[in-house]
Amino acid sequence: MIMMMRMSGDFARALTLLLLCASVCLWIRTDRWLDGLHASSGSPVSGGARSLHGHADRNSPKTFRALLALPGAQAAVRAGGKATRTRARARARGGPEVLSAALRKTRDETNETHTRASSTQSRGRNVTASSAGLLQDGVFWSEWLEDLLPSAFTEQRARAWRDGVRDRSVVVLESGCGRPSNRLAVFADGARACVRYGISAEQVQGETLSYYLATLLGIGNLPPLALSRLDPTGEQWAAVTDSMGALQWAVSSLVSLTEWIPGLTGAVVPGPLRQGGEGLHPLREDLLSATVTELLELVEWSDLIAFDFLTANFDRLASNLFSLQWDPRATERNVSNLHKTPSGRLLFIDNEAGLVHGYRVLRMWERYHATALGALCVFRRETARRVSRLHSLRDVRQRLLALLRDNEPLAPELGFLSDEHAEILQSRIDILHEHIQRCKAKYSST
Repeated sequence: MIMMMRMSGDFARALTLLLLCASVCLWIRTDRWLDGLHASSGSPVSGGARSLHGHADRNSPKTFRALLALPGAQAAVRAGGKATRTRARARARGGPEVLSAALRKTRDETNETHTRASSTQSRGRNVTASSAGLLQDGVFWSEWLEDLLPSAFTEQRARAWRDGVRDRSVVVLESGCGRPSNRLAVFADGARACVRYGISAEQVQGETLSYYLATLLGIGNLPPLALSRLDPTGEQWAAVTDSMGALQWAVSSLVSLTEWIPGLTGAVVPGPLRQGGEGLHPLREDLLSATVTELLELVEWSDLIAFDFLTANFDRLASNLFSLQWDPRATERNVSNLHKTPSGRLLFIDNEAGLVHGYRVLRMWERYHATALGALCVFRRETARRVSRLHSLRDVRQRLLALLRDNEPLAPELGFLSDEHAEILQSRIDILHEHIQRCKAKYSST
């Protein structure tokens, strides 16, 4: 009789956990569908109290705080992240038997944690982003949260695009893609790409090197890029020589081609990073009342701030910060050269001011780069890991040059960073690494 009671208790716990997981999955899918519906209709999200982006109700079932109100939800979220890691390790070791055993172990531990969590549910109001499962090791976004990000531009996809665009013939040059000297190229097969013609050679160089630095860091928010030489006798440009002449494009100049992404919308600075927003750090209580969509955007902003600090790109967030001296609402307006794709992913475009030009005028803009970095103490773990490796090996110049040469046939004509600028890049890698370590020391126990 006692054995039957134990079996019934185990079955009840397992059934409870199954229902909880189903609720979490349904909540996430509903949240993303609703956000997509609001985006497509142009209607704001209704609600009372303002959230990270100023529109989500604090008690809405779409917020992370509401998720935590479910019995045992905090434990289930943490266990969900552990299950993801367990599956990855099991796949690496090989075999369905290993995977099954590993998942059984995680499931048993989850059941125990779920039981313990039900007795501490009343303390839900005092949880931090770390204890709630949003963060790991104090300052890193959780793996389960990163797994919800829409697909980025993977290296494989970017390579396929570069290989294909080099063989396409341009048939029309339309206005678009930023400043008047740029154009939207339409190819014979109907595909499109942005053509960026630099006012100076260092702009094309900065755009290209910034793209490959992002690749080196594993940041997939930049559209694929390839270089092309303006040759009116070549197959790629022969059909648009008159347009090239009208634009006063110099023959044999290098231009960058980037994949054209339709349906882009503007992006604004999230609340925590605006003036008076206290910064993005692990102890922010409003992280728990944010929607999943808002949290995912913050994950990408972590990369954006780190990336723009490394490249010293002043033509994005730094420009908004600079404008605060005469426009107190500058950080509430769309950020230059930053857009959202229809799937909600942030797109870092027009990186011409990065590295070369950015380093040349660094003294003028450094205070704004430092301000942006100082407001950030939450990071993507993979970005931090790659920064740490580049800091330890002190070989960012060699790795960036090798990546460029391996993927871009016109790399010799493009040129590379000067010795001075290569040293600045390594120095900024070191500064970013040290900043991450300080954040870890400050928040690792939260």
